Formats: sequence, structure tokens, C-alpha cells
Amino acid sequence: MTTETDTPNRSSSGFDLSPPSPEQRRSLEARLTGDERRVLLQHGTEAPHCGTLLGNKEPGVYCCKLCGLPLFRAGSKFESGTGWPSFTSPFDNAHVALVQDNSYGMVRVETLCARCGSHQGHVFPDGPPPTGMRFCINSVSLTFVPEGEPLPATVAEYEAGSQSGRTIAG
Repeated sequence: MTTETDTPNRSSSGFDLSPPSPEQRRSLEARLTGDERRVLLQHGTEAPHCGTLLGNKEPGVYCCKLCGLPLFRAGSKFESGTGWPSFTSPFDNAHVALVQDNSYGMVRVETLCARCGSHQGHVFPDGPPPTGMRFCINSVSLTFVPEGEPLPATVAEYEAGSQSGRTIAG
């Protein structure tokens, strides 16, 4: 049995960062809608002001739609006026990978889920205090877990629809 202390690929907040196996990835990708596939797997963007999580003000945690890794706490969400959910900081810095994006004649920083590599959105240095950062994320890339509900710690738990019993305040 693997424990939190003997898994080398674990974040400081205790979540397994091991990528899905090819079989798990196929299973997880099969669950996605066409829009989710276009954004998460093909680095697309949903239209502004249409995402289902844009106006969500409930406490909880925003997780990767593909693999279930917690990416942002509701407490870091703010209204940016851009038309996409915006956050000042990740749930855990190890959960979000940052990659230079030179597409469309722009230089931006793309945000990816650090566990499965799915596209989430972009980050910009024009956010409010305390970080000054604006993680601009597609609603379709996220699944929301209300405060008090358990979060899956591993890809296998997410795939099976079971949770570790860990609850984390938003």
C-alpha cells in the first residue's frame, strides 16, 4: 500500500501528481463533451461570459475536469470583468504548470493541470493583491466541489467516482 510519505510524486498539500496511465487517460477523455475536449485537449477557449462557473460564489474547490486535481480555492476567486473565472493563486503551486504560449501572435503564459497536462487557461500579471496575478480559467476546464465534500486524492479515485474523505475549505 502506498502512503503519503512514500509516494515521491505528491504535492505539499498531499495530492498524488502522478499522471494518468494510458488506460485511465482514455477512460477520463471518453467522459468529456465536445467543448470540454476542444478546450482541455486541444488548447481551445470557451466564449467569454458563458461559462457555468463564472458567477459561482459558493465556497469550495475548483478541480481539473479531466483528472480531478484541485487547482483553485473559491477564496482566491475574484471578479475580473474578463468573462472567465479568475483566481489570484493556485490551490497548491505544484498543481498548476506554467508554459510559454506564443500562439496567435501573442506571448502569454498558459496554465496546465500539472497532473494530466490539460489546458486550463492563461495567467497574467494584472490581478489584485495579494499576488498581483490573474489566473484566467475556462469554466469548462473545471469541476466544482462544494466546501465540506470530499476531494479525490488520486486519478484512480476520481475515475472511480470515489473520494479519499479529505475535505478542504474553499
